[in-house]
Amino acid sequence: MGSGGGVRGMLQAAERYRATRMSVSTPVVVAMASWEEPIDLTALEHVICGGAPLHESAAKRFKARFPDVELCQGYGATETGGIARTIGQEECRNMRSVGRLLQNITEAKIVDIVTGESLSIGQVGELWVRGPSIMIGYVGNEEANASSFDGDGWLKTGDLCYFDADGFLYVVDRIKELIKYKAYQVPPAELEDLLQSLPGVADAAVIPYPDEEVGEIPMAFVVREAGSNLSEQQVMDFIAKQVAPYKKIRKVVFTNSIPKTASGKILRPELRNLAKFSSMSKL
Repeated sequence: MGSGGGVRGMLQAAERYRATRMSVSTPVVVAMASWEEPIDLTALEHVICGGAPLHESAAKRFKARFPDVELCQGYGATETGGIARTIGQEECRNMRSVGRLLQNITEAKIVDIVTGESLSIGQVGELWVRGPSIMIGYVGNEEANASSFDGDGWLKTGDLCYFDADGFLYVVDRIKELIKYKAYQVPPAELEDLLQSLPGVADAAVIPYPDEEVGEIPMAFVVREAGSNLSEQQVMDFIAKQVAPYKKIRKVVFTNSIPKTASGKILRPELRNLAKFSSMSKL
């Protein structure tokens, strides 16, 4: 969702009815962060965002545009309902976390995706959850149930996460989105977050690109801000200075937009098709 009629209508309604709280998807927060039209949202106190990752740079732009609004994040899934959220001004200052576990998720653990062993604080692995809100299973699909649950009723979320010492949950990426560079695994979301902080970048997405020597390399699709002359080399150099060598972006394509769902999730299959069938020099 861009900054067009949908967001405009919502903001006009919020202004007219003096809305105090809003629950929105990530693209709405991004659109509000760069909103330039006059709008009176002085009654607005609280916005909770979910549906897709909110980059820290976008959250900071939102806070700069609406300094008196408490911006919080939530995380969940169709199979679980809500899993975590930030509550209160102090928690919401932690813009990188999706918060602490909700009451309906009575148990959670981080599991090594290779060994299946439980991991400790700060270690990244797959988030498994168990509790009264978890679905019983997929109707008529025993294969999916077998892959989604273990023998003790733990639901495997498919998300790479970690907990900090204070119980805050951080979502790193989807396991199925990981880029396999030699023996290393590269989370696209980590590189996308860095790209969002590069001046001249309006939006970005990272996908795997096939490579005979290493298997897959990180490839970036970048939307330049209006008037930006950002080059491919500048993008690659910016990332290379901040990550391990195996995480470096090795191809860059500039495009007009990043395909996404209404909730803000990147449509990576569409980008993979673009990478496969389009010229690498210009889209």
